[in-house]
Amino acid sequence: MNQQIENNFKYHKADEAKGAQHDKVRSACKELAYILDDLLPNSREKSLAMTKLEEVMMWANAGIARN
Repeated sequence: MNQQIENNFKYHKADEAKGAQHDKVRSACKELAYILDDLLPNSREKSLAMTKLEEVMMWANAGIARN
């Protein structure tokens, strides 16, 4: 059995401390999203930047949940 696969593909319930960390990541990413939305013209590059920021949030929260 591969422990890495087992860990990565199971549900990770957030306790109070991890929940607060998730909230902090979401808040920081949302703040940056508003900054980018204000600074960047509507374009493919802006869309990609927003998509990548969503990915940052997802992977950061996965890192919190899995470890």
